[in-house]
Amino acid sequence: MRCDGASSGPGLRFAPCCDRIPHQMAGAEAGEMTRKPGQGNVMGRLRLATYNIQKSVGMDLRRRPRRTLKVIEGTGADLVLLQEADKRLPPRPAALPHFVLDEAGWHIVDLGGAGSLGWHGNVVIWRGDALRLVDQGHIPLPGLEPRGAVWARFETALGPLRVVGAHLGLTTRARHEQVHHLARHIASEPDLPTVCAGDFNEWSRQPVLDHIAPQLRFVPPKASFPALRPIGALDRIAVSRGLRVVESGVYRARPAHVASDHLPVWADLEAESG
Repeated sequence: MRCDGASSGPGLRFAPCCDRIPHQMAGAEAGEMTRKPGQGNVMGRLRLATYNIQKSVGMDLRRRPRRTLKVIEGTGADLVLLQEADKRLPPRPAALPHFVLDEAGWHIVDLGGAGSLGWHGNVVIWRGDALRLVDQGHIPLPGLEPRGAVWARFETALGPLRVVGAHLGLTTRARHEQVHHLARHIASEPDLPTVCAGDFNEWSRQPVLDHIAPQLRFVPPKASFPALRPIGALDRIAVSRGLRVVESGVYRARPAHVASDHLPVWADLEAESG
């Protein structure tokens, strides 16, 4: 399953075969605008994307970091949470080299060790001057597999914003324990608007995660895996109070269908009024 166009825009943009939140369909079909990363706050919106880049190794088994970058930029996101951004074995060098992101104007939240891009493969990057990094850190996660999450706090045109990026375990029990753990971390600052996103490895489309973390509102699941013919909604985005998802989708434009085994998932955010 693929799409020859992408949905994006500080305002509205439509691509015929991109999934959307159902109640936004009419508005999304109203027009199309070209959107570049770093422009999300022009109209009081911020676009966030989550993308498991599979160490920049595509479905063709070739490692092509610049192809990965092309997909990231195609999403039109201002802020991106990446998973599997570092190679697996110590010292876990970056699979998407720093200089590739630097040359394209992306900023990298400092979360990893020397040579690594992130922590447990989790990375936060942003572009544009509408975001200012305030703080960042790690969240160790329970489970037998070596898993972790990362967080970063920004000042944005929407106000203070915390983002949490995670790559959850393969077993149901581990995933649910890890979501509980993340929910407790988020609850430690209940008034701070937060986005939690990443590869949740959750195949069920039932509201299981919503029940585990009731303070988060999960965007309706959209198939993002495997990239060539997506059937599983493994990649999720959730927001706390203080934020509203205006529009969301899965980015399918070429070369996303071969750049990784996952497709990027994105959401346009606004500050919640009232």
